[in-house]
Amino acid sequence: MSSRDLSFWHATAGDDLTPRPSLATAGPGERAVDVAIVGAGYTGLWTAYYLKLADPALRIAIVEAEIAGFGASGRNGGWCSALYPVSVARLAREHGRDAAVRQYRAMQATVAEVGRVIAADGLAADWAAGGTVTLARSQPQLRRAVEEVEQARMFGFGPEDVELLDAAAASRRLAGSSVLGGVYTPHCAALHPAKLARSLAARVTGLGVCLYEQTRALSIEPGRIRTAHGDLRAEVIVRATEGFSARLPGYRRSVAPVYSLMIATEPLPRRTWDQLGLAARETFSDFRHLIVYGQRSADDRLLFGGRGAPYHFGSRISPGYDRVPAVFAALRSTLDRLLPAAAGAPVSHSWGGPLGISRDWHPSVGLDRSTGLAWAGGYAGDGVAATNLAGRTLTDLVLGRVSDLTRLPWVGHRSPAWEVEPLRWLGANAGLRAMSWADRAEDRYGRPSRLAGVVNRALGR
Repeated sequence: MSSRDLSFWHATAGDDLTPRPSLATAGPGERAVDVAIVGAGYTGLWTAYYLKLADPALRIAIVEAEIAGFGASGRNGGWCSALYPVSVARLAREHGRDAAVRQYRAMQATVAEVGRVIAADGLAADWAAGGTVTLARSQPQLRRAVEEVEQARMFGFGPEDVELLDAAAASRRLAGSSVLGGVYTPHCAALHPAKLARSLAARVTGLGVCLYEQTRALSIEPGRIRTAHGDLRAEVIVRATEGFSARLPGYRRSVAPVYSLMIATEPLPRRTWDQLGLAARETFSDFRHLIVYGQRSADDRLLFGGRGAPYHFGSRISPGYDRVPAVFAALRSTLDRLLPAAAGAPVSHSWGGPLGISRDWHPSVGLDRSTGLAWAGGYAGDGVAATNLAGRTLTDLVLGRVSDLTRLPWVGHRSPAWEVEPLRWLGANAGLRAMSWADRAEDRYGRPSRLAGVVNRALGR
C-alpha cells in the first residue's frame, strides 16, 4: 500500500509523499546531535520547530519509521481543539483549582497559536476557526450538556468559552435529527491534518533540522537511539511516538494503542449544505458515550469518525486494523441517522489508525534530566493542539527555562502502566462494549446510564 492510500488526508495532502533519506545516508559527523527526536508526527515536528527557533545553533535530528505524518498526525479527524482528556474538575482535585484552570486556558491559547503559526509561516492546512457544536439528542444527553456548561461556569469559563444552545440554536449550527439542544465553543478549528504535518515537516527541515525517514527506532536509551540503520547519539532524546510507543522495548504498557476509524463522503452539493449547516466549518459531535466526531472539509465533504474498533491483544498494531468493514458500516449508519440530509451520500474514502491512551487518561510531557530522556503523549485523541503545547513546553524544558508552560500540571506527570494481558484486552474491550450498551439503553429508556459511569471510573477517567 502506498502512503497516499493511508487516508483521504494523505491522498489529498498536496505532495507525492516520497520518503526522505534514512539515517543510513548520514555521515559519521551527523550521527551525534544535541537533541534527537523519535517520531515525525506533530509532537516531534512542533518540538523541533520551536527548539530551532529558540536556538538556531542546536543540532537537531528526527528519526521516523515511515514518513512525516504517517500516524495519527496525518489521519485524525482534523480538530485543532482545546479539548483535554481529563476534566477540569478532576484536575482541580488532583492539582488545585488554579492549576486546572491554567491547563485549560493554555489549551485554549494553543488553538490560537497553531492558527498564528499556520498564517505566519504560510503552512498548508485548510484552517477554518469555526468552533465546535456538540448536539444533545436525548434527555440524558441534554442533561450532560447542561452539566458541562455548569461545570465550566464554576471554574470561571464564560459564554465566550462555552455556550449552552437551545434546540433552535443548535440546529442552526447543524441540522441533526432529534436535536434538543447542544453546546458551542469557539475554541476549535477544522483543518487538513496531513497537509499540516507535511508542510510543518518541510518547514523544520528548511530551518536545518535533519529528518531521517524510513528509520525505525529499535530502542531508546540514555544518550542513544538504536535503529536498523545504526545509532543516533544525543544529550537529549525526545520520545514522540504516541500510540506506536507500545512497539518500543520498555514502553509496551505505557499507552494502549486504540483504533479510531473514519469515512469521507464525496463532495456534497450546495443545497445539501444549505440544509445541514456548518456554514463556518464547525467541527461537530454529540453527547453519546461512544465518541463520534466530524467536520466539513474545505472541498465540502462530510468526514465522520468514531471509536468503535476493538483494542488488539498485546497492544498490537497492524495495517490490517486500519480498515474494519463492520466499523465503517456502523459509522455510515450512525451518520445517516445523525444527519438525515446527507443520508446515502456516496463514501469515497475509509481509513483508520491507532492513538495513544494512558492508563489514567492523563496526557503528559516531561524531561528526566538524570537520563536526558524526554517525552510527550497520551493525548487520547485530543492531540492536534496538545502536541503544539507539548512542543513549546519541551522547548522550555530542554533549554532549562522556567516558564508558565513548565509549571502546568501535566508537566512531569507519570501515568501508571496498563495492566498485563489478558487483563488489558479484557478491560479495554469490555469498556468499549459497555459504552455501546449504555448509548442504546439511553436511547431506549430515556434515562442516564449508570453503567457508563461505572466504566469511566474503572478506566480512570
